[in-house]
Amino acid sequence: MDPIITAILLGIVEGLTEFIPVSSTGHLILATQLFGYDPATWEVFNIVIQLGAILAVVVLYWRTFWAVGMGLLRGERMSWLFLRNLLLGFMPAAVLGVLFKHQIDALLESPLPVGWALLLGGIAILVIERYAKPDGPMGIGQMPMKTALGIGVVQCLAMIPGISRSGATIMGALAMGVERRTAAEFSFFLAIPTMLGATTLQVFDHREELMSGTGTVGWGEIGIGFVVAFFVALAVIRLFVTYVSRHGFAPFAWYRIVLGAAAIAWLAMG
Repeated sequence: MDPIITAILLGIVEGLTEFIPVSSTGHLILATQLFGYDPATWEVFNIVIQLGAILAVVVLYWRTFWAVGMGLLRGERMSWLFLRNLLLGFMPAAVLGVLFKHQIDALLESPLPVGWALLLGGIAILVIERYAKPDGPMGIGQMPMKTALGIGVVQCLAMIPGISRSGATIMGALAMGVERRTAAEFSFFLAIPTMLGATTLQVFDHREELMSGTGTVGWGEIGIGFVVAFFVALAVIRLFVTYVSRHGFAPFAWYRIVLGAAAIAWLAMG
């Protein structure tokens, strides 16, 4: 398949799945397996285009970031608490991501764990949805330190492909008493430093290949995937927040269970 078409398809997959609890990385790995792509060839591409989806968060929530930035300059307590909680949520993944980068990269090359992670993660979502008891509406700055740090620890589970970063953080937040909308938005905001860090590490490791243009997947394909992921994610984020605020996460859980079971069966036959 033409690399440009591949970049467009993978950009659509990334934009659709980055912010819903179904694992964008897992879907990208399964897509490479399904269409016969070489996972190692598209590894950097799959990481870097996530920035396109992250940019969609910045665009959609620019007023929030602007207000927090102005609040920091004015010394407003709630803005500093917002920043504190964001940093606490980011720290565990930052530390473990650096320490275990090579082990994490190795997991990205195998599709079978993705199927099991999708299946088991779907079951976990159903359980948490049933038994979680949110304390009521609260802002991100109002979350206790232990809650923000706890969500950050849970986010580390997403280093296993198929777990879903957004799923882990949102479900972790719900289990700790955070209501749905705040849990989803904190997950979106937490994606910004987390994915920036992951992308920076990948680009640094492959800097010579990317700068020389000798890689099979170059900056042109990465740029196309980035733009496609950005526009698709713009639409998905708005729809997702509205939907889960009213209906919850059960449909995503059942989707994960069906897809995970199908992937396990398909890979077993292969």
